Amino acid sequence: MSGGFLMVLSGPSGSGKGTVSEALMKKNNEIVFSTSVTTRTPRPNEINGDNYFFTTIDEFERMVEEDELLEYAFVHTNYYGTPKKFVFDEIEKGEIVLLEIDVQGALQIKEKYKEAVFIFLLPPKMSELKNRLIKRDTETEEEINTRYKNAFKELDFVGEYDYFVVNNKVEQAVEDIENIIAAERLRVKRHKNIKEQVL
Repeated sequence: MSGGFLMVLSGPSGSGKGTVSEALMKKNNEIVFSTSVTTRTPRPNEINGDNYFFTTIDEFERMVEEDELLEYAFVHTNYYGTPKKFVFDEIEKGEIVLLEIDVQGALQIKEKYKEAVFIFLLPPKMSELKNRLIKRDTETEEEINTRYKNAFKELDFVGEYDYFVVNNKVEQAVEDIENIIAAERLRVKRHKNIKEQVL
């Protein structure tokens, strides 16, 4: 009786989406990570089809024209999108598909596919978020300030989500998301023939 669904995880840069997603996937074999397609250049340690599906701008635009993407966005000078077929195929199998995405993409999905479960990952405090951005040492001071300012704008959209999870400790954030998954699996709307299954 395990109904599959799409679980969308968003949050400001520095909230720990990647860390929490990785820890969640390690603990739960039934969660499938949704690999995005992008036009950006692969980083040295990235594998095509694993981290992202890397493609050209022409091919990406063809996918948009032919409605092959659940959502797409232009972020930091590159296109990113979610392949529709992969997501729906996995849901049909009863899997939970985890999509780690920015607010812009999440709102697109909400318009088209309301059955998804939307979770907003928050830092314990905004000052802590800035500390995390500085500590990861992957952006310039200007980029850190831009991401920090954008984080305040993204907070305005928390009300569009079904749940929020505070990432103070990764283990607790993962446990909170697992509790959300357990509740969502038991939603009657995910089990069309529940009476027949019981009988």
